Order: sequence, then C-alpha cells, then structure tokens
Amino acid sequence: MRIISGKNRGRQIIAPDNLPVRPTTDMGKESLFNILNNYFYFDRVRVLDLFSGTGNLAYEFASRGAVSVIAVDSDQRCTNFIRKTIEKLQYHNVAVIRQDAFAYTAACRQKFDIIFADPPYEMEGIGKIIDNVFNNELLLPDGWLVMEHSKYHDFSSHPKFYEHRNYGKVNFTFFVNMTEENGEEAEDE
Repeated sequence: MRIISGKNRGRQIIAPDNLPVRPTTDMGKESLFNILNNYFYFDRVRVLDLFSGTGNLAYEFASRGAVSVIAVDSDQRCTNFIRKTIEKLQYHNVAVIRQDAFAYTAACRQKFDIIFADPPYEMEGIGKIIDNVFNNELLLPDGWLVMEHSKYHDFSSHPKFYEHRNYGKVNFTFFVNMTEENGEEAEDE
C-alpha cells in the first residue's frame, strides 16, 4: 500500500502478512479522496477510522494534515502495527485505540468531520455502525460517514444516505449529517 498525497506522498508501507485484513485498494482510496477533496479541507478535519486494520486510511488523512485521526481496531496485531508505523512516519495527530468498533461507537462522545468504516466484507450487522454514529451524534454538522462494503449491502433506504460509488470490488456508501441550512438550500435548487 502507498500514501497517495500529502507530506509522505508516494511512501510505501508494507504490512506483515499475518494481519487479518483486506486493505482498501489504491484505486479505491484514490477515488475516495478525490471525492472527499471536493467537500473538505483536510487540514481542518477530525477523523475516526473504524476497523482500521493496517491503518491505510489513517495514514492518508494524517499525511494530508488532518487535525486528528483516531484509528480503532480490535486486533492487537493491527494496533501494534499502526502504532509502529505512525511513530516511524512521525504522525503526532494519530491516536490508536484497541477496541471493538461497535462498542467504541456506542460509547464515544467525541464528534468528527469524517468517519470511515471498513468492516470485514462478510461481517453481519454492519448497519449497527451507521445507527451508532447517528444515534450518538458522532458527526459534526455536515460531517460524513463513509462505509466500505461488498456489493451485497444496500444502504440506499437509510434517511442519511447521500450516495453510493463502486470501484471494482470496492463499494463506498456515503451518509451525510446535513445541517438544516444546507438541506434547505438543496431543496430550493
């Protein structure tokens, strides 16, 4: 995996083979950041990376200067790898938490501009993450939740659904915590 942009642009990161992960593809990650770049100034965002795995997305946000990034994963091998990598890359804006993403989002009281969730494709009940994010008001006004998932999930009926994008085997569904002001503007157009 490589960092696409920012202070560590082009940097290759080699994860150990024993991590139980499926990193977001470079093509999918580049497409995702092209979309987010149209809506956010990365040097102003607070990010939560759920099911962080190798830390692939956390590094990308940190390289682009995010105010803060919290990487959450339940596997100790993953969190150890992320800790070593952020130390090597000198990312002082990244915190690593070893915890189940469902439990973390159920108890969290912080608010974020962007929440990225990449649960294992075969995991059951991933919609609970969406419920936790919105029920616990984890997004700031106009904040986004991005879910990476397989083609077998369809979240288009969710009231906060914004858009779905497909890049090969990678699917992203975007949910937006639309403020009334922006929601009214959208309705008037």
